[in-house]
Amino acid sequence: MSIPPPLQLLLACLAVFSCRHFVASHQESGDWHCDPDDEARIAAEFRPGIVTLDGRADDWSNVDGFEFPLRPALDPDEDHQYKSGKMTVKALHDGKDVYFTLQVDGDYVYSKGDDHKCPSVALMFQIGDSATYHNMGGCKESSNTCNSTNCRGYEVDIMHFSIGNSIPGRLYGGNSVNSVGLVDMYSWNPHCRNIDASAPSGNDSTALNDWKGAWWHSSFSTHPGFIEDDSPYGSSAEKGIYYFEFSRPLRTTDLLQQDAQFSIGKSSKFSAAFWYPSDGNPWHGSAHYTISCDWIPMDVISGLTSQHKAASGNAASLFAFVLSTAAFCVSIFVAYMVSKNKSIPFTPIDDRL
Repeated sequence: MSIPPPLQLLLACLAVFSCRHFVASHQESGDWHCDPDDEARIAAEFRPGIVTLDGRADDWSNVDGFEFPLRPALDPDEDHQYKSGKMTVKALHDGKDVYFTLQVDGDYVYSKGDDHKCPSVALMFQIGDSATYHNMGGCKESSNTCNSTNCRGYEVDIMHFSIGNSIPGRLYGGNSVNSVGLVDMYSWNPHCRNIDASAPSGNDSTALNDWKGAWWHSSFSTHPGFIEDDSPYGSSAEKGIYYFEFSRPLRTTDLLQQDAQFSIGKSSKFSAAFWYPSDGNPWHGSAHYTISCDWIPMDVISGLTSQHKAASGNAASLFAFVLSTAAFCVSIFVAYMVSKNKSIPFTPIDDRL
């Protein structure tokens, strides 16, 4: 379905508005230094039919994830990390779509209509082989000169979700109408970002917002469902955990290097970011945290591998059961034979007289 040009322009403006602080936060100073955690890795296992995209975390309880410290994107110093807790990242796939959940400790803060006074999150994936985590792709061109020719190979895919205009538990994205707050972009560097379907040279109506997402906070007590009139949805400064849940097709119809493409049995490179308004102030550069100072590997595990592990585990359990049963029977037989051979024959008293 093609997107009308006026709507394309509206979505592009929303993307720019949502991310203007995102750009400003990448004005770096000084030398860049990075010491990533070599053990950090995410496995998206084949787990079909267990997740409902509603922002809640209950259906993720049996899925393994990785807990990351959150440190400022531009100064990944341990002393400056997010004080309220860490971010837990989990992923899975059902053979068609890939799912993510981000869980972050944080007091409930919400300002209706103001994205920068509400928590926000983003996911970023490598598209081009030369794309670096640092500088969101790392193309050296300026905002006036970057394009798909001279920045070829430096593309990164970005999904950014701001909750200031969204209702907890409701689904956003995935179409051209209610994508407000959830934006699908691509980038060559912090100053060369575009919403999918747009570019410096013009628009392309074949691109889509392929992401869907929802959010929740653990302090909420209303489960049937919120509506906009319920805002602010909970008590201010209530302690708890923010939950963000997303999905996207493993493969999209992208023809322009604007989406990362995931393959079962292969690894991809990704990162996640978190914005939080400190002390009631809008989020800015110092509140822009990330899970690592470099790409994190994400393995999309095949269903065959998962089933093979389960089958191997079942076979091992069955073999152990058979072996233990056989051992038990042998022990009974041996005990019987020993007791039979050591038995004392009966001798009548008359024979001894």
